Amino acid sequence: MTFKLNKKIFWFFGLVLAVAATLYWIRHAGAADVQYRSATIEQGNLAAVVSASGTLNPVVSVSVGSQVSGQLKEVLVDFNTPVKQGQVIARIDPETLEYKKRQAEASVYAARTAVLREQVNLTEALRDYHQRQSLFEKNFVSAADRDKAKATADAQQAVVESAKAQLAVTEAQLAQARVDLAHTVISAPVDGVVIKKNIEPGQTVAASLQAPELFFIAKDLRDMQVEASIDEADVGRVQEGQSATFTVDAFPGRSYEGRVRQVRKAALSVQNVVTYIVVIAARNEELKLLPGMTANVRITTDQRENVLKVPNAALRFRLAAKNVEAAPRMRDRAAAQSRGRLTVLENGKPREIAVQLGISDGSMTEIQGEGLVAGMTVVTGLLTPNVKGTPPPGGPRLGL
Repeated sequence: MTFKLNKKIFWFFGLVLAVAATLYWIRHAGAADVQYRSATIEQGNLAAVVSASGTLNPVVSVSVGSQVSGQLKEVLVDFNTPVKQGQVIARIDPETLEYKKRQAEASVYAARTAVLREQVNLTEALRDYHQRQSLFEKNFVSAADRDKAKATADAQQAVVESAKAQLAVTEAQLAQARVDLAHTVISAPVDGVVIKKNIEPGQTVAASLQAPELFFIAKDLRDMQVEASIDEADVGRVQEGQSATFTVDAFPGRSYEGRVRQVRKAALSVQNVVTYIVVIAARNEELKLLPGMTANVRITTDQRENVLKVPNAALRFRLAAKNVEAAPRMRDRAAAQSRGRLTVLENGKPREIAVQLGISDGSMTEIQGEGLVAGMTVVTGLLTPNVKGTPPPGGPRLGL
């Protein structure tokens, strides 16, 4: 009986010792093996940037179309052909429009003849009226005869005016026919390079409500611009005159410089995503940048000199809840958004502190706070999980 009681007591104390050993192992041996990934607080210059993508285009480009319909007789330029202002680049067959011009010239001749004929008739009607007026004064004709002659002269005057109006119509038609005929010769409106050609000789051009685009001419490929789509959350930080850099996939190791020329106020909404177009001017002296290239843009919106900065990973790291001191509650929401928490290592032990946040370039962020100096070690993450000193499942076993 006594032996059984002693055995139960022995097992009870053994279980208590096993639990105590496990708790001790977790709190001390495990904690001692935690290793942190760290970085140092740096001091230097920092720039806040807005990143976006866009398309390269010439600053000045002109779409060349046709104002008349007809069959293309000649196409005198090709892709990449340099052109001068006024240079003939295509011709439309003028035969049909030449006939229309001749028809308009004949109509003008006939209208002029009609005006001359009606003017002669008017002269006769006025002479007859004056004769009857003279005879009426001598009581040789009645007032009715005189009034009839007056009405005839007035009617003929109206016929002359109508003939003159018809002459003006035919002259306008002739002028239009001459203009249309001149439009069969298509010339370059500016000095530049042909970067698009949509026609070939023999094709029929139909110019109805909208002139068809035949050529696309870039005035000067040395002056380029990037039309970048900026998210609505970032466009408020972008202003005209800010500096920018961009890269293109064709030359991955090279960066080009530019400057914000325009922030367009018209919003673009695609699948409920609102963006704004920002135009960035850039020089292309070597003519390596081509229209249509995709540009990855970084616009510098703010700059700081000689400030303390840390990697963004250090601001995202948080210690276990049991090691975190309660942060003071901030009533000002804007102030709360401008503050962060940073874990510093002091003699190998982590400690969280509150810091004031400044600008960020996407990888580094400006910080301010009491006691912060360059060279301090900050935690960016856990280097190894806590497995080295973990006891086996079930805790230590008694050797019974």
